[in-house]
Amino acid sequence: MVARFGIDDVRPQVSGRTLPSKAVVGEVIPVSALVWREGHDAIGATLLLTSPSGEQYSVHMQQEVYRPDYVHAVFVPDEQGLWRFRVDAWSDVMATWRNAVSKKLLAGQSAEELANDIHHGIDLFAAAAAQTPAGAREVLESARTTLADDTLPLRTRIEAGLADEVLEVLDAYPLRELVTHGPICDVLVERRKALVSSWYELFPRSTGGWDENGEPVHGTWATTAAALDRVAAMGFDTVYFPPIHPIGEVNRKGRNNTLTPEEHDVGSPWAIGSKDGGHDAFHPALGGEAEFLDMLDHADELGLEVALDLALQAAPDHPWAAAHPDFFTVLADGTIAYAENPPKKYQDIYPINFDNARETIYEEIYRVVMYWVDLGITTFRVDNPHTKPLDFWHWLIAKVHETDPDVIFLAEAFTRPPRMYGLSKAGFSQSYTHFTWKTTKAELTDFAQLLVDVADVSRPNLFVNTPDILHESLQKGGPAAFALRATLAATMSPLWGVYSGYELYEHEPVTQGSEEYLDSEKYQLRPRDFAAALERGESLEPYITLLNRIRRENPALQQLRNIRFHDISNEKLIAYSKVDAVTGNAVLVVINLDPYSTQEGMLRLDVSEVGLNPGEPFEVHDQITGERYTWSSGENYIRLAPQVNVAHVFKLPDVASERREALAFRRISDHDYRP
Repeated sequence: MVARFGIDDVRPQVSGRTLPSKAVVGEVIPVSALVWREGHDAIGATLLLTSPSGEQYSVHMQQEVYRPDYVHAVFVPDEQGLWRFRVDAWSDVMATWRNAVSKKLLAGQSAEELANDIHHGIDLFAAAAAQTPAGAREVLESARTTLADDTLPLRTRIEAGLADEVLEVLDAYPLRELVTHGPICDVLVERRKALVSSWYELFPRSTGGWDENGEPVHGTWATTAAALDRVAAMGFDTVYFPPIHPIGEVNRKGRNNTLTPEEHDVGSPWAIGSKDGGHDAFHPALGGEAEFLDMLDHADELGLEVALDLALQAAPDHPWAAAHPDFFTVLADGTIAYAENPPKKYQDIYPINFDNARETIYEEIYRVVMYWVDLGITTFRVDNPHTKPLDFWHWLIAKVHETDPDVIFLAEAFTRPPRMYGLSKAGFSQSYTHFTWKTTKAELTDFAQLLVDVADVSRPNLFVNTPDILHESLQKGGPAAFALRATLAATMSPLWGVYSGYELYEHEPVTQGSEEYLDSEKYQLRPRDFAAALERGESLEPYITLLNRIRRENPALQQLRNIRFHDISNEKLIAYSKVDAVTGNAVLVVINLDPYSTQEGMLRLDVSEVGLNPGEPFEVHDQITGERYTWSSGENYIRLAPQVNVAHVFKLPDVASERREALAFRRISDHDYRP
């Protein structure tokens, strides 16, 4: 339908408003729209917000500097649930009047020539005052009185209607005519940990240490609880466990994925199920439900949230294989198809066929998820969700959220963008990304800008490594490579993750050219002596702890949508800033992407992107070294030696409140993908 005024390209908006966009409590959400009208009269816009509890808020929208006819505003949701917003366009008759009389006054027109404009202004101020609350109303009535007083000089009368205090009142209580309502858009606001969290992955079974003969001992929930103290001390707030269920014995894999396991090989945790139970059971060596709950209580005391793996597949001896063979694909020879990802083969895993026994499969998986939710689990890392039907995930996540909206689902989906973002639109709160493979300045810049483009639907969790991914840069780059990759992940996104052993610089691949670890923890126990490595000075643990502290202390690093890149005259150096529109906190990160050599260059900081004034010196405070420098707003020299320090994380002067909203608004880039 064609309305009085045009209201187009309203954002955030997902899939033509058929799905809600995403946010979390405390996140700065930019809203924009293209509003237009006929002729040259001024047009205004208002953002109308409705909270989940039904309260309504009105926010005056500002004209954009960079795009004509676009308006924007920001809001910070303080309540979890479904928010709604609408952009209204309206005729700004006061702005139209101010523009006309200002030009005529400047042109030297007389009071007689401006008589009609003055009478029109008197009527407008009367109408504006009538709708304005007492207190503010007096400002408008005073302007009206002065404008009507023909004993005063013409300039005095006109300028009374143009005064700053008058504009402030009209900004808060605009006189709106010909109001046109835009479309209603939804924003699903989740709890804050859906966006801001530091993850640490560990295998509970590897926490048992060694026996007197130096042989690894299988961990228990008690040894896992003890291991959590170190995780919490490093500043992580989410600890993720790979599958903790019984492991199949049929076709069990041996060390380094061999098909010929030895008697004491423990198998892959992702080969779920045996005579001891399936997805709702504990591996017997870890302990039972009571011990698990004791571990959860200890994690809670430490401020750690436990995330479990949801891997929807089964070992050949999983109870499902006997009770529900229709859950799987039965081949012509009567056998059940095992999982393959050529050239990889997973003879110990049966993938579920969701097109068989659909209703039974859905309900069984929901039952399993709710078993763990009822025990206190509110975060799941989901294994390979892109290999399962999209409508299943939408159904499952929505059904879980009907009773437990706090539950977070992280998608482990290293796949093409439409699939990754499709899963996010289906309900996943977080997603793994291709960050691990982005190593050059150009790749990282493009990657980070794309993350901003899709922030309305997808929240990136930047894991520096996983049990499956040991990137070549870590295999060959030495400790500096581990430090710089951690710095990138911890500062580019509010979500980042580390797989255990990263802090020990574990870097040996199983074969040259492979991203698999030698002696992979997926197939064997891997106890680690973290304390000894720390004592020898061979641990990244202190630096990781520092990064997590910097993240906690700087709200700018807890926002996703506000990254800006700055020019630096060296392709091995990358520089970017972030600003928090609520507190004004501003951070500048500069990283040496070369783990081997010292790199130097001149940084040209775009001060307009961090709320500083051109030409004025300012102080920067390095959060890593503690050093302070006085910079100019022009070029500043950067030198980073990887043997000493791979990065600067500078705290900049706080941004003045009147500049924060403009910095918070994200500009749309030129990427092809749109949610």
